[in-house]
Amino acid sequence: MTNSDVVRPVDSIVIDIENITKNYVMGEETVHALRGVSLQIHRNEYIAIMGPSGSGKSTLMNMLGCLDTPSSGRYEFNGKNVAEMNDDELAAIRNREIGFVFQTFNLLPRSTSLRNVELPLIYAGINPVAREEQAMKAMEDVGLGDRMYHKPNELSGGQRQRVAIARALVNRPSIILADEPTGNLDSKTGEEIMALFENLYRRGNTIILVTHEADIAAHARRTVHLRDGFIESDELVRAPELESEPLAVP
Repeated sequence: MTNSDVVRPVDSIVIDIENITKNYVMGEETVHALRGVSLQIHRNEYIAIMGPSGSGKSTLMNMLGCLDTPSSGRYEFNGKNVAEMNDDELAAIRNREIGFVFQTFNLLPRSTSLRNVELPLIYAGINPVAREEQAMKAMEDVGLGDRMYHKPNELSGGQRQRVAIARALVNRPSIILADEPTGNLDSKTGEEIMALFENLYRRGNTIILVTHEADIAAHARRTVHLRDGFIESDELVRAPELESEPLAVP
């Protein structure tokens, strides 16, 4: 089954990119990282972007997350042309609309888990009482209500990644963008993190997972394969659940 077999309302499109290219000039050589990529992502999709090293998946992730700009092509986020946005508008998307989860966790080592989760709310100008309340709720949502005042070096790798996911969730973003989220974890802990993403998806989050691991991508409902800067395939591999109950946090 391909993505064309799924009928969704037109207004459910959250990301719409058309003929995106990205070129990097390195000395006398020009590297063509993306070569005319077109992709639509709908609200409450669970999509995996796969590809070998050099395929362009990291570049595409940076484009989707508004961390980089294309050399050419069109990118619309929630119906708005990203190229026409100013720096403040782009920063607002990154802070409020997209929750980032990285392979290396990117936590502040001297701050508590709760303080790490609060960071996006501090940047958003939320008052201290409200941001602590939201951060505590996010910690509870990922099963770490009893680890709020632990620092990263007092947590396991899986717990640190849960803190990173709580930080990504705290602003209630439209999209969770996860780059190799299990890359630094053992297989058992990795499966626990993927169960958490499943839970988030069933609660209504849009999940974009960037990975080179087939067993991790298998958790998604749709898989896009990149190769040499092109989309090689785009398949709906599992039917999306339209109405599902959240899973218990493992």
